[in-house]
Amino acid sequence: MADLMAQRDAFGAALVDLGGRDERICVLDADLGSSTKANLFQDAYPSRFFQVGIAEQNMAGIAAGLATMGFIPFINTFAAFASTRIIDQLRTSVAQPAYPVKIAGAYAGLLAGKTGKTHLSVIDLSIMRAMPNMTVLAPADAIEAGKAVLAAAAHPGPVFLRLTRDPSPVMFDEDYEFVVGRAVPVLEGSDVTLMTTGSILPRAVEAAAALADEGVDAAILHLPTVKPLDEEAVAAAAERTGRVVTAEEHSVIGGLGGAVAETLGELRPTPMRRVGVDDLWGESAPNDELLAKYGVDAAHIAATARDLIAATPRHT
Repeated sequence: MADLMAQRDAFGAALVDLGGRDERICVLDADLGSSTKANLFQDAYPSRFFQVGIAEQNMAGIAAGLATMGFIPFINTFAAFASTRIIDQLRTSVAQPAYPVKIAGAYAGLLAGKTGKTHLSVIDLSIMRAMPNMTVLAPADAIEAGKAVLAAAAHPGPVFLRLTRDPSPVMFDEDYEFVVGRAVPVLEGSDVTLMTTGSILPRAVEAAAALADEGVDAAILHLPTVKPLDEEAVAAAAERTGRVVTAEEHSVIGGLGGAVAETLGELRPTPMRRVGVDDLWGESAPNDELLAKYGVDAAHIAATARDLIAATPRHT
């Protein structure tokens, strides 16, 4: 069984690492430091940590001001608030001038540990992806999350970093290299490509194993950068298998599934299906129960791949 680690723990540790390397790094928090582990940075570098309280709009404006003074601010809140409550401030004060503010959206997707439906974010990828100048990252595990923090700090302009709450399977080792905009081939296959982003990757691996037991050879292409999407890798994977299933714990509208469909529609039309939240809000329940109810678990990924293969008996 794979080791379990929480992305938020890796996030906090990476911030501390960054703070020791670069005095331009600062962190702003909306009274959630103990939940998101930004408090680790507070303990290490209190003079560069700013507690703004439950005032997320102000936090975005303060971060923009710090960016104009040469700092690289990380603003820290739940993804549901980062993508809705402060969206106008991000639009006008951060994204339009392309300031290097990094938006850490914690407790993203359905895997928020029974925090309640108001705290679940299933539309954040589509909102952030549509915003000009915004780079959008969704790591799969704690290793990738930590490396994505470092990459976000070095990347020019604003970055949205989508992070989950609870411990999840570790998919990568410490030698893994995260590159903004680059897809990550996880498994080779010839019958269908499962394309994932964020913490759904281990579920796709489980689905591929179930399909393999039935004689179905599934490839997996992980896309931790939702924007800019690695369009070349997406088109090439579709070319190899002739079928694509996208999987994400996010709405099927506008997230990874939308990005892949747009790319394939222009570059390589391919039969595909989207696994995700079907235009619904989430609710409060244990993580695995939510994934099953909303059709985003390994069983649903495998079933979707079977249906697609049955509907397209020959590669297109």
